[in-house]
Amino acid sequence: MEKISIAIDGPASSGKSTVAKILANDFHFIYVDTGAMYRAITFLAIKHHVAFSDELALAELTKKYPITFKQSRQGQLVFADDEEITQAIRQTDVTAAVSEVSAHSAVREELVEAQRQLAKAGGIVMDGRDIGTTVLPQAEVKIFLVASVEERAQRRYKENKEKGIQMDFESIKEAIAKRDYLDSHREVSPLVQAADAERIDTTGMSIDQVVTKIKEVITLKGF
Repeated sequence: MEKISIAIDGPASSGKSTVAKILANDFHFIYVDTGAMYRAITFLAIKHHVAFSDELALAELTKKYPITFKQSRQGQLVFADDEEITQAIRQTDVTAAVSEVSAHSAVREELVEAQRQLAKAGGIVMDGRDIGTTVLPQAEVKIFLVASVEERAQRRYKENKEKGIQMDFESIKEAIAKRDYLDSHREVSPLVQAADAERIDTTGMSIDQVVTKIKEVITLKGF
């Protein structure tokens, strides 16, 4: 497989991370979870009592606590400096605030640069909300995944339950709808489909079906 860059964008719980991990594994590419990076900064803001509105202080956190990823038998682990925060960044307080934190241009500039450095050598699968439009506009393959709010809430509820995270279904549904609005209306790098991205509605589709569809897109592009 040619060492291309694959950008996968879409709203919360549209299946981005799951299919990105599978594709990276199948193609022996590097997987970069950009959403986890913004969640990590949000977690650090809560931990260090930094206001979500303090753009400069939040940007400083990205420099003081580098975000890294490591593979383990349990899957990909997320670290802020030397602290493992994989589960901590999925908690309710982080989920509720991550859109506000990620909307700051100074925060996005720092993390986008870090993401671009990770992608320089190619052979990368990166998922997020502005990968195809802002982070990797030159990516050879761009995918935009969507699904109904109801289905995405069901997915998040099931995922949280499996991880031992207790959240009310209606609260999850409300949070997803709110984040959709915030992500698509923010001034800096809003959630929009890149003009050259392939749109895939994953409502009613299994993960295997979504992966197969993306591989078909990649094949049609000649890779």
